[in-house]
Amino acid sequence: MLKPGGRLIMSVNHPAGYAIVYPEADDFAVTKYSEDYTFDGQPVWLTFWHRPLHAMTDAFAAAGFHIATISEPPPAPDTPPELTPPNMEGHLAFMCFLFFVLEAV
Repeated sequence: MLKPGGRLIMSVNHPAGYAIVYPEADDFAVTKYSEDYTFDGQPVWLTFWHRPLHAMTDAFAAAGFHIATISEPPPAPDTPPELTPPNMEGHLAFMCFLFFVLEAV
């Protein structure tokens, strides 16, 4: 529990990314989905929840938070090229994460 004025800083998957990867899906619905990845040669199955922006902001308000900041930061300048998404040359940001700074009311 945060005191009034206390801050919570969080990162979430960018909701627009879901619409790009799953164009046939309802991007305004809260949706559970899974994807397979390989980490260090090992296959893994990760499960996510897509939440549209309005669902996130409504939940923050219902929990007693005020949104102080929403940001879509770019990759760090020293990020190795092999770790950035393809075709990033000349772009300052990409839709991967949203960062929120929430303040307890």
